[in-house]
Amino acid sequence: MKLINHIKQHRARLDLTQQELAEKIGVRRQTILAIEKNKYVPSALLAFQIAWALGMNINDLFDLERGK
Repeated sequence: MKLINHIKQHRARLDLTQQELAEKIGVRRQTILAIEKNKYVPSALLAFQIAWALGMNINDLFDLERGK
């Protein structure tokens, strides 16, 4: 299974830069970049913090993609 996220779309909808989102949740911009590119899977706590910062429900921000 693979964790897919919709952070970039919702961040853009709110006109937030990666840097601004990172500052809201206390991480580096590179962390947001890596998560958006699916190169890093956030911890449950970090995923909830991102969802909160974007005013989203975590279930609407992250999806599980099942392999074959």
